[in-house]
Amino acid sequence: MEERYYHQWLQNMKNLTARYAQKLLQRFPEPRELLDAPENWLEEILPPAQFRELLERRREVRTVYGMQEEYERLMEKGIRFVSCHEKTYPRRLLEIPDPPVGLYYRGSLPGRDALSVAVIGSRECSEYGVYIARELGAFLGRRGVDVVSGMARGIDGISQQAALEAGGASYGVLGSGVDICYPASNRSLYDSLIDRGGILSTYSPGTPAAGRNFPARNRIVSGLTDALVVVEARVKSGTLITVDMALEQGREVYVVPGRVTDRLSDGCNRLLKQGAGVFLDPESFLEELEELAFLKKIKPERSDEEKNEEGESGRKHWPTAEVFSWSRNTPRDMEEELVPVWEQLDLTPKSLEEIGGALGGRYSAAELGVLLLRLVMTGRAKQISAGHFCRL
Repeated sequence: MEERYYHQWLQNMKNLTARYAQKLLQRFPEPRELLDAPENWLEEILPPAQFRELLERRREVRTVYGMQEEYERLMEKGIRFVSCHEKTYPRRLLEIPDPPVGLYYRGSLPGRDALSVAVIGSRECSEYGVYIARELGAFLGRRGVDVVSGMARGIDGISQQAALEAGGASYGVLGSGVDICYPASNRSLYDSLIDRGGILSTYSPGTPAAGRNFPARNRIVSGLTDALVVVEARVKSGTLITVDMALEQGREVYVVPGRVTDRLSDGCNRLLKQGAGVFLDPESFLEELEELAFLKKIKPERSDEEKNEEGESGRKHWPTAEVFSWSRNTPRDMEEELVPVWEQLDLTPKSLEEIGGALGGRYSAAELGVLLLRLVMTGRAKQISAGHFCRL
């Protein structure tokens, strides 16, 4: 426990990067040794700014009891800290270059052996992206695969919420302290993650969210997973920064392909051109993920129900069509005159002219507009822009 206090003290140094923190731990395996280490030894390891901060911080240290009091105040708030020398520290983070000295967390830490997937993408996503993120998150949640992401608006938060609603576990990595919900609009998700997963951060409690924090946050997101799935991403986006970090860490990257005319899929399609894995259905994806886990000698536990789903060959049969095929069956409570128009809608927005043409000109533009607006008002459709509609 005392060693944890010293690790926390080291992690709290704002300018000390993970790279140099690990160099210090290589030289001084027990952080308490840093309090009495000769200055010239430290100066050999650290750049000038980090060297000065370490000297200042160790002058501030009074006793281990002061560190203990600080930690106990955090525990009273439901905040915990785990160091990289503890058995409960996430195993995958130890595999990446320069893992963080420790993690603050609320809730629980990811399991050491459960499969883990990051579902990431654009904050301003399309209905198609919403659908894929929600169905994929739910599918992984039902299968006992941890869903990790940054709790951001859009694809990240949608997939995490779906995993929780499906009975799975999910973990949010923040670019702030774990006591700060960012974005504030995701408060409900934040609370749910604490109850049925966890909130993690390398930043000390009270640290506000800032743009400079997010690249480091993204490195932890990718480091905690076996694979990433990119649902939607523009050419220039934080999502692609996470992908770069995942590749550096040796993680598998899968991409949901999109239309070449869709700007939200430009980043995805470019990744495919560069050789990323193609995500087409959850069955093949999860089979590849389990094969990867087997090669790494990871043996994720399966429930009795899942074991009963296996065929004679021992291969699991997942209901891919059931999960990823949105129903074309007409809702029973839909008014009869709305059915023909509803059947022409898709997750991809269509113009009024396209819909009218598919219906063979049976409605005037005014009549068709009224029917579409009725579908919108009843929650069956969404108007994306002037004259363009898609199915919900």
